[in-house]
This record gives sequence, C-alpha cells and structure tokens, in this order.
Amino acid sequence: MPDVTRVVVVDDQPTIRLGLRMILDHEPDLEVVGEAADGAAALDVVRSVRPDVALLDIRMPGTDGVEATRLIRADPALADVRVVVLTTFDDEEYVTGALRAGAHAFLLKDAEPAALVDAVHRVRAGGQVLDPKVTGVVVEQWRAAASAAAAPQGTGAAATLVATLTQRERDVLLAVARGGTNQDVADALGVGEATVKAHVHALLRKLACTTRTQLVVVAYESGLVTVGG
Repeated sequence: MPDVTRVVVVDDQPTIRLGLRMILDHEPDLEVVGEAADGAAALDVVRSVRPDVALLDIRMPGTDGVEATRLIRADPALADVRVVVLTTFDDEEYVTGALRAGAHAFLLKDAEPAALVDAVHRVRAGGQVLDPKVTGVVVEQWRAAASAAAAPQGTGAAATLVATLTQRERDVLLAVARGGTNQDVADALGVGEATVKAHVHALLRKLACTTRTQLVVVAYESGLVTVGG
C-alpha cells in the first residue's frame, strides 16, 4: 500500500470542493479526510483530523484563507500540517498576506488537475510551489510590503544578506527557490539529505525567514533567481 497523504479541502463553494475531492481521491496515494466551507470551520476540521496538507481557498466569507493559514501555522500542535493556498489573478494582497502567514504553496484555481496533485505531493515532501504565473506578482507584493515596513527582506537588504552566504548555502537556496525538496536538493548537489536540512535551517536563520516559501521570495528579491529563470 502506498503512503497516503491525507488532505483537508476548504472552499466556500460546494461544487469547487466536490471537484477538488474528485481530483484528489482519484489518486491512490491521496485521500480527502475532511472539508470545510470557511476558515473558522477549517481550523476545527484540521485540529480534529490532523491532515498532512490543508488545501485552502484564499477568498472566503468570514475567516478567509489568510487568517486560517495564520491560525494553523501558529498552533504548535499543527506544526506538521502543510498549507496550500488556492488563488486567482486578482488576489495579490491576499497572496502577500498568506505568504507572511506561512503558507507553503500558491496554486491558481485554474491549474490543471495534474498540477494540483503534484503540488500536494511536493508540499507533503517538504517542498514549496509558487505557480509561475503568479510568482512575479508575489515577489513584487512582498518587495513593496517589505520596503514599506523596512523589513530585512527589502530588495537591497535581501541582496546584501544573500551575499553573506557561503557558496554552498547559495547553491541550496537556489535549488530550494526552484522548488526542490530536501531530497531533490541533496541529489542535485551530491550531498546527504541531513546536510541539506542543516543548510536550510541556517538559511532560515540568516535570512530572517520562517518558511521555505519565504526563502523563495528572498531568492527572487536578491536577484539570485529571476522570474522565468
């Protein structure tokens, strides 16, 4: 039997939830173990069933996906739950908020079923997914927000921080920014997975980030990675 990834689906539209459930349950190693129609109910369901991945609509009445992400990520008992946020092109401000809240992935609602399945697998494995169509928007929103707040991830500061990294740390950051899991990075660099984990922890500390997705944004802001590159 394959290792089954347990997923909670959250969307305020029943037809969307049904469609997502059909796509995910069709896969032998994915199982939808709960549903919710808003962020508040999502938190209750996630706390109850402890899924591997929570798939959240970003724009919902009441408690939206941003707040639900923040609440999930802030709960130590849910530290192992990975969050995938579904977004649309006009959700830039929500995407920035979800990134700050600690979401592990952003996927467009019109993504192909295979892309959705791949995103869930990659996130469960420790990777992150930023849909290429919204990466540029995410980076620009993060840059503007960080600049306004004089955060250390501001454009110039990001380049300065990345310049202080060792060559190996930059190699790991580049591989992570391209969506690699720890094992992907280890294979690409010819090192052990434990070594990659140690480098990732060091990167999180040195770059003042709390999630791998934030590392991706810093990599783009610094110029280490470019949109489409």
